Amino acid sequence: MISPNILYSCYVTRNLSNEQFIPEHIFLYQFSGSLVINDAEKEYTVQTGEFCLARRNRLARYIKIPPQNGEYKTISVRLDQNFLKDFSKEYGFTAEMPAADDSVINIQSQPLLLHYIQSLSPYFDLTSAGKNEQILLIKTKEAVLLLLKTNPELKNVLFDFSEPGKIDLEAFMNRNFQFNISMERFGYMSGRSLTTFKRDFKKIFKMAPGKWLLQKRLQQANFLITKRGRKPSDVYLEVGFEDISHFSRSFSKEFGIAPSKAFSK
Repeated sequence: MISPNILYSCYVTRNLSNEQFIPEHIFLYQFSGSLVINDAEKEYTVQTGEFCLARRNRLARYIKIPPQNGEYKTISVRLDQNFLKDFSKEYGFTAEMPAADDSVINIQSQPLLLHYIQSLSPYFDLTSAGKNEQILLIKTKEAVLLLLKTNPELKNVLFDFSEPGKIDLEAFMNRNFQFNISMERFGYMSGRSLTTFKRDFKKIFKMAPGKWLLQKRLQQANFLITKRGRKPSDVYLEVGFEDISHFSRSFSKEFGIAPSKAFSK
């Protein structure tokens, strides 16, 4: 880690991230390996040497894939709303129109952006980032200025400070049930308070959201294991369970057979 907002990541094995909600915009450069991002509607792949912007208030699952006999490496810059609101006031940038709805925006590689990434190298080994807070704030501002210089249309993404509006709850839940987030977050993403979310949910699905989510996730897991031949160990995180023991108990109770035996049938 360079700072809370500038992060250097390194992995040597394939990793399925537990992070499933993107609360703030993330500007990312893929040093090596590849990153696969799935938002339940579309899959995005970021390869070595590519840039992207992952947008805030999105649900997504990350698979981090190191190169053969190598390390997965990324550098990411977190652009939070308070920072961007201050930046907007300081530099006069505002959103002028709605942006395209993609959760991940491909950023074409440019010399200015590559030089910026290279300029971060001296900060990788800092042991006391707090003492360099002002320098790192300047580097974060530099990232935004360069993004706007090379991709002016990004102002409609970065400076759109609106919150999620009320949407079709049935379609939203059927599309996103596999994301392991809190009820409060499901409510927020659908434009509802927790109380309104639970009330609307029960009216539509005729049961409490927790029970519905468990059934839906188990049905999806059963399909992947019995029809697609997927291993239980590869499935449980994908459908929204936190640990395989809870998944195995729930699956056995629901279908009368352990997931491992269902896989081997």
